[in-house]
Amino acid sequence: MTELRMHTQPVSTPFNTAEAVEQARFNMIEQQIRTWEVLDGNVLDLLKKVPRENFVPVQYSGLAFADLEIPLGNGELMLSPKIEGRIMQALEIKKTDKVLEIGTGSGYLTALLASQAAHVYSVEIMPDLSYQADKRLQDHNINNVTLEIGDAANGWTAHGPYDVIVFGGSLPLSPTHAQQSLAIGGRMFVVVGDLPAMQAIMIRRISEDGFKRDVLFETALPILSNALQPDRFSF
Repeated sequence: MTELRMHTQPVSTPFNTAEAVEQARFNMIEQQIRTWEVLDGNVLDLLKKVPRENFVPVQYSGLAFADLEIPLGNGELMLSPKIEGRIMQALEIKKTDKVLEIGTGSGYLTALLASQAAHVYSVEIMPDLSYQADKRLQDHNINNVTLEIGDAANGWTAHGPYDVIVFGGSLPLSPTHAQQSLAIGGRMFVVVGDLPAMQAIMIRRISEDGFKRDVLFETALPILSNALQPDRFSF
């Protein structure tokens, strides 16, 4: 089991006391995450345990528990807390799962995934973000993660097949190539579409050639770098 070293006081946060941090975390869970139909007790406990404030860029530390996407630099964003909660609830990760995360970002979702999985392979196209995430994960003694730098918008076969694949940004087209890296019984979370009509989708591999696709909810996420684009007709 992964052990998390909790900091009693996050570095460079505007919160005056540890009690203020915990109150802000409680409000995030009760007012944002529960109200967005995240009711799985294991997921809620995980969100209490993994210190989100330690994965936020210092200049945005006061927004660690806010209902918004936090800038990470290079045009990338940290997902909002309610989306992270919905992802974790939908995937129902098991301790035996091998996970591929496409888009490491801040490393916070990586930490959540690693806390429930056997191992997480996380690929980030921006080297600076990967290095920063690596330090944060090391600071919390999360050692069942392999971080890699590369373009995984269209899949990452190096360590497949995977029990779980998670896209940290949206795609205009369903990732048919990436889903081939799922193990039978595996599942994939991805947000597909164009603004304003994006859908969060769960894709399950039910046989060698069979996939089941379910729409979970509507949302909008930034598009992943180098994602495949549909043919656009101009007149």
